[in-house]
Amino acid sequence: MECPDILEAPTSESWIAQATTSAILPVLLVDHANCERKAAASALALMNRYSHDTTLAMNLSRVAREELVHFEQVCRLMQRLGIAYRGLSAGRYARELHSLVAKSEPDRLTDLLLVAALIEARSLERFLLLATRLPPAVARFYKRLAESERRHFEFFVDSALRRRAESDVRRRLGPLRERESQLATLPDRTFRFHSGPVVVAESPFRQECTLDE
Repeated sequence: MECPDILEAPTSESWIAQATTSAILPVLLVDHANCERKAAASALALMNRYSHDTTLAMNLSRVAREELVHFEQVCRLMQRLGIAYRGLSAGRYARELHSLVAKSEPDRLTDLLLVAALIEARSLERFLLLATRLPPAVARFYKRLAESERRHFEFFVDSALRRRAESDVRRRLGPLRERESQLATLPDRTFRFHSGPVVVAESPFRQECTLDE
């Protein structure tokens, strides 16, 4: 499966190999649940900040509801698999992407929409990649989720293009796209759903993938 055009580089085989080991599955699912929860919170934050844009606010409300449903679905799947939902420290991915968001308008809204689009696009790519390699229950679930991620990704891109000239959107996308590619593909210290592959000299995943209390 090719990565969506908005992504500069595909997920590496080394990340996929790590993600599909039985030892990492609990980390993958717990972090996935957290990603869904945070996606809902981000949609609500955007909705509150830009409440004067009624069309955007109404669509973000729908996105937030869907993300919360996905959170519940991941939690139910973990319960069926005997995986506890526990605290897990955040990785670098979303934090560092958001650090590039402009402070002033109209660039700020454009950047926020594009960051959301990049995150959804990376999720789409990884759901489809993992759906062919994980245990059947998780694989079926990820295949279903991929369509929602595609709709969300397209919604955020379309929302940016409806509010800015295409040249402005492309100008803002460039550095965000480049940084997203680095964060998702370069070696990482901590395995997460959106991380790069973890590279450790000894005992891979011994510390980096431990669920935090």
